[in-house]
Order: sequence, then structure tokens, then C-alpha cells
Amino acid sequence: MSLILIVEDNEKNMKLVRDVLQAKGYATGEDGIRLATERKPDLILMDIQLPGINGIEALRVLRANPETAAIPAVAVTASVMQQDRKHITEAGFDGYLGKPLNLKEFLETVRAMLEKST
Repeated sequence: MSLILIVEDNEKNMKLVRDVLQAKGYATGEDGIRLATERKPDLILMDIQLPGINGIEALRVLRANPETAAIPAVAVTASVMQQDRKHITEAGFDGYLGKPLNLKEFLETVRAMLEKST
């Protein structure tokens, strides 16, 4: 079984992702950093707009830590403009999913990232 860390502050999006994956998520960038460091998940699904530090800043911290640098991370965000997507990719995310989530694309992305990480 894979461990997936979900960092999302919107309750409805969290419920959808959690229900689809049957996983537990966390609501702030700081929570995400702490838990990724403690638990070493197989995949991180990270919102970009979070309370506290945003998802891009949280990913920078994770990528700078040798213990978490290689964990695949997918941005899950409502920021769907081409420049936003480019900025997210340049920040080091391994993938990108726009909101509202397309369940087929979501599940395919999660599967591909988990296969890539093993």
C-alpha cells in the first residue's frame, strides 16, 4: 500500500481527494513539510494556495531536504492559466492537476506517479 500525503485547505476538495484515495490530508504548507519529513510518503498532492506558506514554498523546503527531495509531488490547484502552470512546473512539481478535478485524469496521474516512484 502506498502512503499519499494530501496538502489541501478546501474541505470539499479534501473530501473528494480523500474519498477517491481513502487517504488522510493536511491543511497547511507547514503541516505538509512536517508530515512529509516524518512519514516519507510515496507521493505528495499539494494545493498551491494554502494558509501559512504556499505550496510552492513548501515544495522548495521539501526539495532542499535530502530526506524528502525525491518524493514525487503533484500540484493540485485552481490556477489553470498557462503562466501559472509554467511557474508550478518550474518550481519543481512532478505533475499538475487543475481544479475542479477530472477523476479519470486524477487517478491516472496518481497511478503514474506511484509507478514512477517505485
